[in-house]
Amino acid sequence: MKVLVLGSGAREHALVKAVAADPEVEAVIAAPGNPGIDATAFCVPLDVLDGAAVAALAREHEVDLVVVGPEAPLVAGVADACRAAGVPVFGPSAEAARLEGSKSFAKEVMAAADVPTALAHVCETVEEVEAALDALGAPYVVKDDGLAAGKGVVVTESREAAVEHARACLAKDGGRVVVEEFLDGPEVSVFCVSDGTSVVALSPAQDFKRVGDDDAGPNTGGMGAYSPLEWAPEGLADDVVARVAQPTIDEMRRRGTPFVGILYVGLALTSRGPRVVEFNARLGDPDGQASLARLETPFAQLLFAAATGSLGEFGRLRWSDDRAVVVVIASEGYPASPRTGDPITGLDAAAQVPGVVVLHAGTALDASGQLVSAGGRVLDVVAVGSTLAKARQAAYDAVAVIDLPGSHHRSDIALGAERGEIAVG
Repeated sequence: MKVLVLGSGAREHALVKAVAADPEVEAVIAAPGNPGIDATAFCVPLDVLDGAAVAALAREHEVDLVVVGPEAPLVAGVADACRAAGVPVFGPSAEAARLEGSKSFAKEVMAAADVPTALAHVCETVEEVEAALDALGAPYVVKDDGLAAGKGVVVTESREAAVEHARACLAKDGGRVVVEEFLDGPEVSVFCVSDGTSVVALSPAQDFKRVGDDDAGPNTGGMGAYSPLEWAPEGLADDVVARVAQPTIDEMRRRGTPFVGILYVGLALTSRGPRVVEFNARLGDPDGQASLARLETPFAQLLFAAATGSLGEFGRLRWSDDRAVVVVIASEGYPASPRTGDPITGLDAAAQVPGVVVLHAGTALDASGQLVSAGGRVLDVVAVGSTLAKARQAAYDAVAVIDLPGSHHRSDIALGAERGEIAVG
């Protein structure tokens, strides 16, 4: 099997490595890829938002499967262009990707499918926002209705800050916001693979969104993650499939827009039971990497089954008994104003730490061939170990030998879970 993976971040680096490890896969092409991906796949410079160009590349290399990594190409309809060209693709159509592209659409689908979620108001004016904030009370939750790369959400005790965030979102063309009730309890990520009819869940993970230790500072695209969640209710993944993912997939099919790909279910395990915080239409980053790190089922074969409508006959997924921890190394100034162009060293030493893989999130080669930072989140250090403590130790041992001037990372990824401090309800 030949596989084309679209994207250039750590998520795509993880996808490429997982696909390449499948014994059925003979070649992996990535577009546009990054310096880390280039070690495993043949990288081709390409605008991944150009559906016609992607389809042409897939035909040129006679690929058997296209895997779309990031959300923007999905919302732009790249999966539709590949399907129209007769190429199997793992990733939803532009219409189905609205589950991520529009928070208000996702709420509409959840209501139709009777999926438990937060109370919400869709607002188009500042006056509507203020009324919704007053109705729901603090803490205030305000979400940009459209794509915002994981940074469109503000959760705050300050009504003034909530209104300011809403005002900035509404200032965009067609700007709308969703004001929601605050959900208590720990958040969980469950990634559900679907062929438009059947659904199978990956092992749940927990993501760390805030930039600083103890969840201090602004939201980011994610600063770390771990899996599995030993404190979570038994059978959580099966429960999410039954109560959330399957009804949503059924509703999308009923609407004539079947969802083929990964439906990310972001949950809060509240005192009133699980509630959906949000949907995404692709693998998470870095929480998806924590889930993938333990998967033993051949990954490309799983994605091909989903892309070709045969997931129902695929069988149950197999998982290692290891624990996985992901720590993100971010550039100076992230998330507000990340600095780029700084040299990165120590990756060879990090890779020597047992159980560690370093994924490239935002890297590039400068004119002299030196590896440099090229984004806010620069590297994802993924470690597996027989216990959570061992996986954490390996991850932080690797982080310690990587040098990126001015960089920062959280030191408390999975620490609460290791100490047994996380409670549900």
